[in-house]
Amino acid sequence: MVPEELKYTDTHEWLRIDGEYGIVGVTQYGFEKLGDVVYVELPDVGSKVKQGEAFGVIESVKAAVDLIAPISGTVEEVNESAKKSPENLPKDPYGESWLIKVRIENPSEIEKLLTNNAYEELIKE
Repeated sequence: MVPEELKYTDTHEWLRIDGEYGIVGVTQYGFEKLGDVVYVELPDVGSKVKQGEAFGVIESVKAAVDLIAPISGTVEEVNESAKKSPENLPKDPYGESWLIKVRIENPSEIEKLLTNNAYEELIKE
């Protein structure tokens, strides 16, 4: 259920490391908590994101929540299909439903993130 190769935040974002880039998305559990997604607001390419700070908003029929950056860096790419069809995001949370691709500024920040086992413990509670 929780892919091993990813890192996680306690706010239900995931990070996939791809060389000097980090690809960010929302976990399956995060989507389950949200319910039907109706809107997503993402930063522009070239924007800076900072670990632990909001980089966007995701809205569902239940709530609107900030998307929290798992890593600091510069936004290199934004998933346009996520903005166009936010209702499809929960269908493939760890694949097609990535949100942003960031050029990692400080690789040591990765150590602050949760492993898959730690994240699974968190969502059991």
